[in-house]
Amino acid sequence: MGQLLGQIRDLEARWSYESVTHLVEQDAQLKQRVQQLSQDLRQMEERLQAARTNNTFQDCRIAQLEAQLLEHGGG
Repeated sequence: MGQLLGQIRDLEARWSYESVTHLVEQDAQLKQRVQQLSQDLRQMEERLQAARTNNTFQDCRIAQLEAQLLEHGGG
């Protein structure tokens, strides 16, 4: 029993109010950072999708122009 009480006392000594408060603050900051990074990721994914769509459109337009050139050049 005395050994367990000693272990509890040791744990309490390691985790002071200040250290617990500091850990809670760090946890809140990390959660906020994760939220910001998640938002940034969503924005980057949206931009990537827009760029891919634009690229597909440009590829189609180039193919159309090439076909027109072949028609006018060959005819």
